[in-house]
Amino acid sequence: MKIIKNTQELAAFCETCSHYDYVTIDTEFLRERTYYSKLCLVQMAHPGEGPETAALIDPLADGISLDPLYDLFQNPSVTKVFHAARQDLEIFFVDKKILPKPFFDTQIAAMVCGFGEQVGYEKLVRAICNEGLDKSSRFTDWSARPLSDKQKNYAIGDVTHLRQIYEFLAKKIHKSGRQSWVEEELAILMDPKTYVVEPSQAWRRIKTRSSSWKMIAAVQELAKFRESLAQSRNIPRNRIYKDDALLELAATRPKNIGEISKSRLLLREARKGQIADGILAAIAKANTYKSSDVERIEHSREKPMGKEGLAELLRVLLKAKAEEYGVAQKLIATSADLDQIALGTPDQRALTGWRAQVFGNDAQKLCQGDVALSSNGKNVVVVNI
Repeated sequence: MKIIKNTQELAAFCETCSHYDYVTIDTEFLRERTYYSKLCLVQMAHPGEGPETAALIDPLADGISLDPLYDLFQNPSVTKVFHAARQDLEIFFVDKKILPKPFFDTQIAAMVCGFGEQVGYEKLVRAICNEGLDKSSRFTDWSARPLSDKQKNYAIGDVTHLRQIYEFLAKKIHKSGRQSWVEEELAILMDPKTYVVEPSQAWRRIKTRSSSWKMIAAVQELAKFRESLAQSRNIPRNRIYKDDALLELAATRPKNIGEISKSRLLLREARKGQIADGILAAIAKANTYKSSDVERIEHSREKPMGKEGLAELLRVLLKAKAEEYGVAQKLIATSADLDQIALGTPDQRALTGWRAQVFGNDAQKLCQGDVALSSNGKNVVVVNI
């Protein structure tokens, strides 16, 4: 198979690809020891038969530039096809602030076509291509050189089978008239905001049951400091301190190094130097907050107290609608979405766009008592009242 290790060869292959309607792309990367993913390999294929239709691109090769690939990303006549593309796109966006357009994600398309929740590539290869995959190389060290033949075969399979999967799903979506459904989902992945982590918003991913505004203020400032430092050092946030240590610090709110040293959960290197200074500064900043300054935990974490029965009815309706339309349930609405609909929280994703047509409109009618659920012996049906 073709392994590209210089810019000239990459430019030539991208030029060839530019003459086709689509190309399939995948990446291999490492992220265990860094904040941002380290790109180790790019796989790409265009339609056709034979080994010359696919290539492995080595971004770690001396002197290679990925600019020809980024030029192809911006070619409006070539659709760039990925599977479960979020992490791949994040790598390219962080590197060059570029996202591929036009773009297609076979995982999203497969969920629209009824293949299940977050369907894996291997499942699609078996279902559509009638072949199996050797996944034993999936978690190998992709930064090591030279790559083994097993690694190369695994990597190239991620884009050669993808051609048949894309053509199958694209035809199925076109036949069903659901292009707009897929485009609505792809728009999220094409939004640069998807890949920008603002340190001030990092606290949202931390699970805390506390309703104390003083603790929430401390969580916000500690999370902001940790995220900023992790980004600047390009190290995993947990290398600074883990979530449980952050929550302990937010609860105890230490005032000096001596009090920090009493932490049970804080890593040794975090009890001194830049990290300890940052912790104290974050706590001091949080202590200046007033209750009105603290952004509360989002409503999405609230449970529908007193509306549990309605939430369960919505779950029944969702299952019925997912089966009727052949769409993965979680693509339509999550369990948290259903809880919020039961609470009457506006602006829920499940109540807009194609989701409203499939589920949201009937969900609102069910909440308002305008429809009921019944059974025709085999299926759940919606009955007007």
